[in-house]
Amino acid sequence: MLDPELPRYPSIVHALRASASRYAERAALVCEGRRLSYAELARMVLGLSERLTRLGVAGEPVVVLAPTSIEAIVAVLAVLCAGARVAPVNPFFTVPELNVVLREVDARVVICSPDASRKVGPLAAVWRIDTLLTLGGGGADALDLRAWAHGQGLDWTQAAEPLPEHPAVLIFTGGTTGEPKAVEHSHRSLMVSVLQHCSVWRVALGAERFLSAAPIFHIWGLFYATFVPLYAGGTLVIVPKFDPEAVLSAIGSEQISVFGGGPAPAYMSLLQSPSFGATDFSSLKYCLSGGAACPEELQREWARRTGCALLEGWGMSEAAPLCLSSPAAHKLLSVGQAVPETEVEVVDVETGSRVLEAGEAGEVRVRGPQLMLGYRGRLDATREILRDGWLYTGDIGYLDREAHLFLIDRKKDMIIVGGYNVYPRQVDEVLFRHPEVAEAACVGRPDARLGEVLVAFVVLEPGARLDAAGFFEYCRGELVKYRRPVSVTFVSSLPRTNARKLDKKALRALAASST
Repeated sequence: MLDPELPRYPSIVHALRASASRYAERAALVCEGRRLSYAELARMVLGLSERLTRLGVAGEPVVVLAPTSIEAIVAVLAVLCAGARVAPVNPFFTVPELNVVLREVDARVVICSPDASRKVGPLAAVWRIDTLLTLGGGGADALDLRAWAHGQGLDWTQAAEPLPEHPAVLIFTGGTTGEPKAVEHSHRSLMVSVLQHCSVWRVALGAERFLSAAPIFHIWGLFYATFVPLYAGGTLVIVPKFDPEAVLSAIGSEQISVFGGGPAPAYMSLLQSPSFGATDFSSLKYCLSGGAACPEELQREWARRTGCALLEGWGMSEAAPLCLSSPAAHKLLSVGQAVPETEVEVVDVETGSRVLEAGEAGEVRVRGPQLMLGYRGRLDATREILRDGWLYTGDIGYLDREAHLFLIDRKKDMIIVGGYNVYPRQVDEVLFRHPEVAEAACVGRPDARLGEVLVAFVVLEPGARLDAAGFFEYCRGELVKYRRPVSVTFVSSLPRTNARKLDKKALRALAASST
């Protein structure tokens, strides 16, 4: 059950207001030498919120397109305080990728970093963006958030007071199909997720020191690494871009108690750092991992060298984390038991209706109050994944007799690169657009650092002169880094099954033999 002693709020807006009142002088955010108290954070949020309110954004989606930073967090919270729906988007997307997500969100207002504004600018007219607010930089629409930090008092009368059922967040995912879709969560699902996290991984209100290197446009970086610390009145120390030396330095110098962590490759990088042996880990209570399977040997080595267990969680953007490992009931290689108020079942892959016995592998489905409202503007896709109150995850796994979940495969061809979901078919479509490419197919290949990487097999048009250098140059202009293939093999034809379907099994064998 949810911890009955945890405070309940209708929305994260109400939670922020409570933290700003109770812990006004406590450090809320720390980033690259800057420290912001809860009172200063609240004033900055309210200042920007008032600006957004004047633009009439209540009930509308507002895009936040900025790297993880104090400014990005202020922007996200300000959108919610203005009664709008916040849509955090990867600022490193290429122009073609941004074109797709802006189409899906259909927002009038975009808040972005100076670098991102140069990419969004040409698309503003295409998608009827009438206001582009820049976090820093120059120009009439540049935002100087620091000017609000030292204002007088905290006036919450102009801030919205969202109801639990109101839509709150749009977060992008490929779901189980690889097509980019905007997952819509309500304030209720957001707050339930926060309570679930804090019930499983217990926190001391007003006392914890969290460390995050997760991007704010990712479900983990937003729901756990941002909302949980602010709800709990903790101090959130931000490393804007994952760097082993910076992370290790912060763990020791900031006396971190909860490390938000990331996928297994992040922990591998930390263990290999020259600074690891000199780092003081004594303040750590939890180190959390998710987004990719965590090898048994990595978990053992981390616990041995730090004295702190590496705990895995499992979830998806459509439902926030659903299965979490608790310190009291951790099983190696399990992603945990169902979090409070959540049901997890394993059903047969063929019909999705027959519940399997303990130890039998099938598709994992989940049910709980943290499930998404649906995919924005995609009723058919919502109906496909949400059936009779159950969310069909596309993951293959089994439950043991104590209801611990073990994942063994994925129903679709999705691969996970450094914690990011990558859908080969989506990348294939980008490669097909090259005028000299006749056919292309990508598959995953195991990688010691990133968990998996994407490799491409390409059939060229007759007379084509595209080489590897030209191929990679094209990918750099069309795909964000983690979606780019790390190798390309030019072939005369792609392997096919007897039914003339693409033989992914044969391609994976080719990919494995090329290492």
